[in-house]
Amino acid sequence: MTLPALSRLTDALPRTTTPVVRRLAVASLVSQIAIVVTGGAVRLTASGLGCPEWPRCTADSIITTPEMGFHGVIEFGNRLLTFVLVVIAVAMIVSVLGMRRQRKDLFRLSIGLFLGIPAQAVIGGITVWTDLNPWVVGLHFVVSMILVAVATVLVNRARIDTEQYRTPRLPAAPPLLRQLLVTSTVLTSITILLGVVVTGSGPHAGDHGAARNGLDSDLVTRLHALPVYLLVATVALAVVVAYRAGVHARLRRAVVLLAAIVLAQGIIGYVQHFLHLPVALVALHMLGASLLMAAAVHAQYTGTTRRTLPGTPAGARVPQAVS
Repeated sequence: MTLPALSRLTDALPRTTTPVVRRLAVASLVSQIAIVVTGGAVRLTASGLGCPEWPRCTADSIITTPEMGFHGVIEFGNRLLTFVLVVIAVAMIVSVLGMRRQRKDLFRLSIGLFLGIPAQAVIGGITVWTDLNPWVVGLHFVVSMILVAVATVLVNRARIDTEQYRTPRLPAAPPLLRQLLVTSTVLTSITILLGVVVTGSGPHAGDHGAARNGLDSDLVTRLHALPVYLLVATVALAVVVAYRAGVHARLRRAVVLLAAIVLAQGIIGYVQHFLHLPVALVALHMLGASLLMAAAVHAQYTGTTRRTLPGTPAGARVPQAVS
């Protein structure tokens, strides 16, 4: 492609957020959550070594072979989903390329999501090379949660146009609620990290011969429950404060959504523990972890951002340089 043609193509790209940009941002979030779910299916079906090599599936084949059976199909299918993420990430970058100077936030978030894909692929390869070392598998999940958080911020930022982005205002939440929302995100992160440790001590290793982390499962489960109790109390208080303070409906919905997911995730966690970790509930709990991270980040962003929220009253301006 010649330089004039490339210039014309760049000029044709949107200079502000459009429905296409917003849909791609949502697709980025959905795909990041989807690959967590399919990765969980790999582990819960003991297909973690369905493709025993990386980056090839076997020493002689890039794709799964009939000899690999069901486990090979599951593992290779999860690897194929990576290419879907790449397509969405590239499309997201292209959609904001024309506004990369006016909306550096969208461009940087899009680049961050794109770079997370090869990073995850390498970590996935290391999990295969180390025969599903539980700490490496845990790192794989933690990075996924970080990417879910980044994608959640991207979705929120894509909802405001360039003019709204350039108009910083007071946050929608009062100081106490802002502190509660930040605390809920911190507790969510701690809960997920301890959940990873619990998983590494449990029975679902991803392969029948894979090692466990050697920790006492009951003990780490109890440790995992401690921040859950704190998270439930924090979010319950946040709901009360949000209604008593009469915050904007958009923020109230975000806080209530977080409360609903915390409650559902807590119930699933307790039920799966007392039923000795049935596969279906463990899979639902992994989906819940992704939704919980997204909801916590969304609620914190909605309450603490100084960028204009669509439909939110103007409020007071905040003198702040746009970065």
